[in-house]
Amino acid sequence: MPEQQILVLDPTAPDPDAEHQVLRERGPATLVDILGVHAWSVSDPALLKRLLTSKDVSKDGRAHWPAFAQTVPTWPLALWVAVENMFTAYGKDHSRLRRMVAPALSARRTTALQPDIEALVTGILDDLDTFPAGETVDLREHLAYPLPIAVIGKLMGVPADRRTEFRTVVDNVFATHLTAEEQAANTAALYGLLDALIETKRSKPGEDMTSLLIATRDNEGDGSALSHAELRDTLLLMISAGYETTVNVIDQATTTLLTDPQQLAHVRAGRCTWQDIVEETLRHQPAVKHLPLRYARTDIPLPGGQTIRAGEAILASYAAANRHPDWHKDADRFDATRTSKEHLAFGHGVHFCLGAPLARLEVATALRLLFERFPDAQLATERAGLETLPSLISNGHTTVPVRLRPTPSR
Repeated sequence: MPEQQILVLDPTAPDPDAEHQVLRERGPATLVDILGVHAWSVSDPALLKRLLTSKDVSKDGRAHWPAFAQTVPTWPLALWVAVENMFTAYGKDHSRLRRMVAPALSARRTTALQPDIEALVTGILDDLDTFPAGETVDLREHLAYPLPIAVIGKLMGVPADRRTEFRTVVDNVFATHLTAEEQAANTAALYGLLDALIETKRSKPGEDMTSLLIATRDNEGDGSALSHAELRDTLLLMISAGYETTVNVIDQATTTLLTDPQQLAHVRAGRCTWQDIVEETLRHQPAVKHLPLRYARTDIPLPGGQTIRAGEAILASYAAANRHPDWHKDADRFDATRTSKEHLAFGHGVHFCLGAPLARLEVATALRLLFERFPDAQLATERAGLETLPSLISNGHTTVPVRLRPTPSR
């Protein structure tokens, strides 16, 4: 089999759907360049699921990626591989770290948040209701952003007056058009905010996850407690993953419903539910397109005769895999009534996202209440005119301009 030229992924991601199609056409896995780092992009869902559950694949770059030391100082996405939390842990370390966080995101706790989430959405919609009929409103800014920030802020105990600062630095973590120097400065600012949060909660603990993790860190002496780096990076993971991804799903679902009236008609006629809309959005336009990185612990043979060599990096290309034609019929079409909406938007295997139930609840609640309040909402531009985020990771738009009520006729 002739060697393929390495595909350079565009860090500004102007047309992600087209790029994902190219990945699928190049086979189950193909070598790509992601901001100067070479990795195997896996877009075949069957292969990706196998790798995501294999003990021969690790997320611990320090232990299993020989290029780690030379890459981290100059790579713009260094934070994604250098953090010390369950996102990059392997084996027993991953189990230990995940076990500390799981109780905060249990099904029981998530269900109990329903009234709070409904109240938050209602308050946001009350503010939107003050905009004059016919005026354009950015729903990413005025709905998709404030809801997840408020929910994760309350869960983690982030003071309301610091949430805007967290939003800015978290947005930059997901950006892939920034230089290594810009990302290093952003990381320093982010860790400054996290250190300040830890200091505040250590002196004045509350009924929040940050206080609980600090208590675990300070009080357990059996070797299972968090190190300071693990504490800080666990907070980083929970705040960033609990915010940015949910913003994108609200963005993508709203955009689809406003450009494909048939899908909204399906809900209103009872042919599908809001949960169906959420799941098909997660399949069709997942919040995360590519997730850096994993590493082969041993040589892994691939279909077609290629091999991922031990120590080589692997890029989970979730968005490309979700639309693979071998997985779903007419995979590029959004259809909330399709029988199977199986997807990899929350990952697969031991690293499956703990916050998935909370994200699903937030998005379904936001959509239901939005379209109940504003049944005649319209996108204020063509979908093709929406600008995608400059990111290989985050899958959303820079703005979602909407007219919530039509301009009154004179």
